[in-house]
Amino acid sequence: MATKKPVAKKAAPKKAAAKKPAAKKAVAKKPAAKKAVAKKAVAKKAVAKKATAKKTTKKAVAKKPAAKKAKTKRAPNPAFMKAMNISPALAKIVGSRPLPRTEVVKKLWDYIKKNRLQDSGNKRNINADSNLRDVFGGKGTVTMFEMTKLVNKHLS
Repeated sequence: MATKKPVAKKAAPKKAAAKKPAAKKAVAKKPAAKKAVAKKAVAKKAVAKKATAKKTTKKAVAKKPAAKKAKTKRAPNPAFMKAMNISPALAKIVGSRPLPRTEVVKKLWDYIKKNRLQDSGNKRNINADSNLRDVFGGKGTVTMFEMTKLVNKHLS
C-alpha cells in the first residue's frame, strides 16, 4: 500500500486572511479621522470667539499715551567719515581736497541735478557729460548703482 503524504496548506489563503482584518482597520480609522477634523473646527470657532471678545474689551479701555523716548542722534560710522583722496578726473566735479565718501556722492548728485543729467524717461539713469564720462570710464549712460561703483575707483 502506498502511503499518502499529508498535503501542506497553501500560504496564499493565510495571507488573504491576514489582509482582510487590515482592510477593516483602515475602514474603522476613517470615522476617527472625521472626529478629529470636527474637533479642530470646533476649537477654531472657540478661538475666534475669544479673539472677538478680547477685541471688544480692548476698545472699551482707554489707551494710555506711550512714554516717548528721548531721540538720540545716531553716531556716524567712522569708516564713512574717513577723508578719501580724489582722482584728477573726479576732482573736476567735486574739488581736489580729500572728502568723505558720503560728501563725494552728495556733491556728485548736486552736479548731476544742476546740469540736468538725470534721464527724464528713466530717473535711474544718468547721462554723462564730458566731465562725467571720464569718471564713468567712457560710458555715456550709467545707472545710479553703477555710478557709485564707478566712483569708488576714483577714491583712494
